[in-house]
Amino acid sequence: MAPKWRELADKLAEQIRRGDYAPGEQLPHIRVLVEAGEGSKSTVHTAYKALEAEGLVTSSRGHGTVVRQQVPLKRLGIARYDKAKWRDGDEVAFIADRVASGRAYRRNEQTQTVSLVEAPPAVSEAHGLPAGAEVYARARLVKEGDQPTHTLTSYYRPEHVEGTRIVDPTPGPAGRGGGFRVLYDAGYEIDHMRERIFARPATADESKLLQLPPGEPVVELHRTTYTADGTVVEVAIGVHAASRFAWEYEFQVPDSATDKEDPQ
Repeated sequence: MAPKWRELADKLAEQIRRGDYAPGEQLPHIRVLVEAGEGSKSTVHTAYKALEAEGLVTSSRGHGTVVRQQVPLKRLGIARYDKAKWRDGDEVAFIADRVASGRAYRRNEQTQTVSLVEAPPAVSEAHGLPAGAEVYARARLVKEGDQPTHTLTSYYRPEHVEGTRIVDPTPGPAGRGGGFRVLYDAGYEIDHMRERIFARPATADESKLLQLPPGEPVVELHRTTYTADGTVVEVAIGVHAASRFAWEYEFQVPDSATDKEDPQ
């Protein structure tokens, strides 16, 4: 016979799966279920922890136990950087993902802190700066509603962004079109990028900041952005909750044989 907490966890899991509790909805407080005769405080607490371990809910101080969004956001690849989106419109990258996913968004769901810091070694190397050089770090936290989805910290040479909206910590993108539009207006039109992604265990601080369930990994992104002449204008490092994104890429299939010079 299953223990009482397991029976309660299975019952709640079935209610979540059939939609009795919607994504983002808070489950009843523990005391409410105790008063309803579902078990002791310990029983309900253990059941909630089981649901969290199964990825159905998240629990955090101040937010209670909340049903997770089960359909991940599309995290677009090349398409999220389409110049028509940010140069001619106001669809910055995180908003492009929401639009492609059919999900609502608010511009102030991105918040940031901006500071002048000593460049980390990988950043100084990418920018071609000497060790100890200072760069602007624009550290963003992006949420969907109340749930964090990812962090992204972009590092810039001071001479590229000094006095621009990029160094303004006001919540939301850096004005119409965001940071890429700011660089474009300053004469640094982005031309190509290099991205590297890998999964790893979350740190304790990341788990707390992103409100991750126990054991959930993160996907780390490293992005280097160049102008047409090869100038690096942004080095960005992002940390994404692994279960909250589905990474999507569409591209022309290359044929390197056609690029070879004609021997004649």
